Amino acid sequence: MITKKVAFLYDDIFLKHETPYGHPESKQRLTAIVNYLKKEGTWERLIHIKPRKATEEELAVVHDINYIKKMKHFSSGYLDPDTYFCEHTFEVACHAVGAVLDAIDGVFRKEFDGAFCAVRPPGHHAEKDTAMGFCIFNNVAVGAGYAKRLGYKKIFIIDFDVHHGNGTQHIFEEDCGVFFFSSHQYPFYPGTGRESEIGRGAGVGCTYNIQVKAGSGTKEYLTIYQDILPQKIRDFEADLVLVSAGYDLHKDDPLAQINVTTEGIRSIVRSILDCCAAPKIFVLEGGYNLQALAECVKATVEEMMD
Repeated sequence: MITKKVAFLYDDIFLKHETPYGHPESKQRLTAIVNYLKKEGTWERLIHIKPRKATEEELAVVHDINYIKKMKHFSSGYLDPDTYFCEHTFEVACHAVGAVLDAIDGVFRKEFDGAFCAVRPPGHHAEKDTAMGFCIFNNVAVGAGYAKRLGYKKIFIIDFDVHHGNGTQHIFEEDCGVFFFSSHQYPFYPGTGRESEIGRGAGVGCTYNIQVKAGSGTKEYLTIYQDILPQKIRDFEADLVLVSAGYDLHKDDPLAQINVTTEGIRSIVRSILDCCAAPKIFVLEGGYNLQALAECVKATVEEMMD
């Protein structure tokens, strides 16, 4: 068996984004992942990269410049009922984006075969000019915009987080150079992601949403990722795949009602990896049961390597 070279992008700076006691999006999410990968012997098999800080110009590839400046000068407090911002959050969020950009650079230069970005705050709810759902900047969306400037022509975004990635969809819904494929619990936060949402204008046909009912489990998700996804990605002829990897679809997650097992998530990841030859970059989104999150990230990077 040939072991693929997989980069793991992480830095302790991500722990400086402090959220109030009891907030589900805590720094313990990343410490749980790191400690588990070290305990299980997976850590040593990965290529470790400390990500750079994305510039304001790079953020502006998809975000409104006035919004970026507002975030830069915001002090601390809640931006919406869910999204907390502390004195270090702007810097941390820029590094979260920077991790995705570094990962794209690495696969573009063929320094490694794929990458996992263990970052926070997450990104897929962040709109062009609005923070929401724990997200400040849209890490994957900025990455897709950056990849287009590098020369990638067909970027396929897969979002298996239990919540719909409204921000990513809206940023690219008129752009058929980026395909957005999402499976998510519905009806559920944030209320978007109906199957009738297929893109707009020049982007019609390049958004594909699959609504999943509460109580669904591994069987339903494998139908999506083994039967539906492969044909979509082949038809699109992707040259880069970015994955919003939210592990809150796990059966033990406290914020949702989906019942996919750890092995089910491993099978989803395997299907994504097998569906085309384009490089794959996984970017952490949700996942709020610490043990389940750590197990699922381990399963993900193991599949990426093997």
